[in-house]
Amino acid sequence: MTVYGLHASHEQIPPADLLTAVVHAEQAGFTAAMCSDHFSPWSARQGESGFAWSWLGAALQATGRLPFGVVNAPGQRYHPAIIAQAVATLASMYPGRFWVALGSGEASNEHITGAGWPRKEVRNARLRECVDVIRALLRGEEVSHDGLVTVDRARLWTLPPAVPPLIGAACSTATAAWCAQWADGLITVNAPRERLREIVGAYREAGGRGPVHLQVHLSWAPDDDQALALAHDQWRTNVHAPPVSWDLDSAELFDVVSEHVTPEQVAGSVNVSSDLGRHTAWLHEYAELGFDVVMLHHVGREQSAFINTFGAEVLPQLDVTRPLPATAEEYRCV
Repeated sequence: MTVYGLHASHEQIPPADLLTAVVHAEQAGFTAAMCSDHFSPWSARQGESGFAWSWLGAALQATGRLPFGVVNAPGQRYHPAIIAQAVATLASMYPGRFWVALGSGEASNEHITGAGWPRKEVRNARLRECVDVIRALLRGEEVSHDGLVTVDRARLWTLPPAVPPLIGAACSTATAAWCAQWADGLITVNAPRERLREIVGAYREAGGRGPVHLQVHLSWAPDDDQALALAHDQWRTNVHAPPVSWDLDSAELFDVVSEHVTPEQVAGSVNVSSDLGRHTAWLHEYAELGFDVVMLHHVGREQSAFINTFGAEVLPQLDVTRPLPATAEEYRCV
């Protein structure tokens, strides 16, 4: 059984509209949600970048039962002790409804501190230090640490009833296998089916436990041409593989390097179709590949028609009744 949820894209949609969307999604039958955590959009056309942590408190309050996750990059823009405090507060207020995925970040969000952008291996080492700091703080320990991040006698005074899951974010088999060393689960994004199979396999073969999540980029509209035009307008800056997506440091640069990206190229990384049966089949395929949680990201800025249509026509064809595990311990039992 696979959980099907809604991805809320702060890079594209004003936070008040995103709040309306997740409330609508819960009413339409989605059983989980997650959001991005960006300082900068991927394109000037997207034109938004609300603060995820403020929004998450409002979203958890506004929905009655949806579990929420967020993808975060501690270590440069965020100090890990602050992320631990944010996680602990939300998990205290909404027990069993919050998880966080941790990744090494992108320069477009992290360069704002003025610090240099490290090499990938350094970013991974920094992330691992952050993970260890965050876990220790969530256990109630006092933490001091000197390394790629520095922590001086930090302690969380408000602790959740149980440690929430810390998920590993990966776009490659190497990172997926590395995440198996420390993560309570894994999350990745759209890729060719065989590539997704390899990422799931690398995580599991390295001993990775807990649910495997997928963020699926899709574009639906009443006709194929409209769906493709929408995807090309909003998501053509996101077709570039790492290290481009890691190392470009502004929305304007993403727009420049994406000037000649064709609609057909976008359709290689976004599920584009007006055919709801085809979208349903794609989502079934992800479950067959071993994904326990699939988060649907409609790349259009207007979400209402997508939520209504998929709630009425697609979700009933899928098994959406399984709840997400509530704690890190429960995640590791999946």
